[in-house]
Amino acid sequence: MASGIGSEKSVNPVLRISQLDALELNKALEQLVWSQFTSCFHGFKPGVLAHFEPEVKAFLCLILWKFTIYSKNATVGQAILNIQYKNNLSQTEKYQPLSKHQKLWYLIFTVGGRWLEERCYDLFSNRQQQSFCKIKSYIGFGSGLLKLCGLVNFLIFLRKGTFATLTERILGIRSVFCKPQNVRQIGFEYMNRELLWHGFAEFLIYLLPLINVQKLKLKISSWCLPIAGLSNSENTLAAHCRECSLCGEWPTMPHTIGCPHVFCYYCIKSNFLFDMYFTCPKCGSEVHSLQPLKYKIEMTELHV
Repeated sequence: MASGIGSEKSVNPVLRISQLDALELNKALEQLVWSQFTSCFHGFKPGVLAHFEPEVKAFLCLILWKFTIYSKNATVGQAILNIQYKNNLSQTEKYQPLSKHQKLWYLIFTVGGRWLEERCYDLFSNRQQQSFCKIKSYIGFGSGLLKLCGLVNFLIFLRKGTFATLTERILGIRSVFCKPQNVRQIGFEYMNRELLWHGFAEFLIYLLPLINVQKLKLKISSWCLPIAGLSNSENTLAAHCRECSLCGEWPTMPHTIGCPHVFCYYCIKSNFLFDMYFTCPKCGSEVHSLQPLKYKIEMTELHV
């Protein structure tokens, strides 16, 4: 069907973002197939697939190649995005499917090259002989050179938008649309909603560190539970303040800040270090001086 359509109309080039999306979809599919395959061996002894992992991955990729590139001239990611490969070596502008030689070399470069790299690494990783070390260094140099060429090809792809991978450039295969792209009405409601929420989240991230939440909490608690009518004498402290005004427990190393309330030393000290403008949550008094209660008052409270 694709060839019939191509015989009537000229091909349409594919956007760069669509080609990159197709590559990412292909990687996601390979990972999904591999995870589903390995889940079948969860009940077996650990490490069963470790010795044959490169061969198993190559076999699975061979099956994917058979039902994608060989049969439909397109990978799974390309088929989802209405893309397929075109034989760019042909002189005509009409669509020309891939030749058998291009499909076979595509298999060798993608599946075979990945298998060779993984298997050679396993073979020569534990070899200490001089000849094996030389072969390993040559393989590492070749692998690095290919990655460098892939980087150069990617930069050229960003400039011209023709060949997304080095394999496509070597084989002369190009991504084109299967069918003419229709003009679509694009709605921006979802994008506007996402931008609004992202902007609101960034505003909160900027605003929250500027708000003293602890002080606000203590202020609200002082409004909800007002306590008044207490004097500043030590007798009043001994008679009424049998719990810490912050934690609500019996005061440990009780201290005062100049108001008629008692605090644990660690409670009042940590809050005062956190907020230099700390005020009493009961009466709203500021910290004038942190003074411990006298020992006799503590003993009197304990006996009472």
